[in-house]
Amino acid sequence: MKKFKRIKRTVVHKGAIIDMCRDDVITPDGNQVEWDYLIHNGAAAVIPVMDDGKILMTRQWRNAVDKFALEIPAGGKDGKDEPTIECARRELEEETGYKSDNIEFLQTIIPAIAYSGETIDIYVAKNLEKSEQNLDEDEDIEIEMYSLDELVEMIQNNEINDAKTIAAIMTYYSKKIKNI
Repeated sequence: MKKFKRIKRTVVHKGAIIDMCRDDVITPDGNQVEWDYLIHNGAAAVIPVMDDGKILMTRQWRNAVDKFALEIPAGGKDGKDEPTIECARRELEEETGYKSDNIEFLQTIIPAIAYSGETIDIYVAKNLEKSEQNLDEDEDIEIEMYSLDELVEMIQNNEINDAKTIAAIMTYYSKKIKNI
């Protein structure tokens, strides 16, 4: 396999959630190139499944796209060493007002593999117990419930655009269909 060699990484901006870097890289044919790279501590997301099979979804404003988006609950880790299952548990309760003692790993995704090392571990939560929503100061989240079939149809109709939500719902759907 051909080798690329990063010879330098320069942080050009430190942000609250991400740091933007410029990487100087030598390609296998000897060219020196610059690539942008975003450093992110990682995140967790969770598919909250009610006893009747309905899935709790969050609808919240997303500044980057200047619109409301329908998503599964998710959030960044509180530090790079926080276990993602703890992050998923926290975000579930903060965003939806439900907690669970039955959270299982579903998959890991890398949402922007070309320019970021961010990973999102996705979980499925069942046996939900009503608790209390505890939103961050910059959040205004509405909770909605949908069947799995409704969510798949919304993805197919381009009504859900969030990559983590699409990956999570479609993986959960395929595993449920195949009874894995």
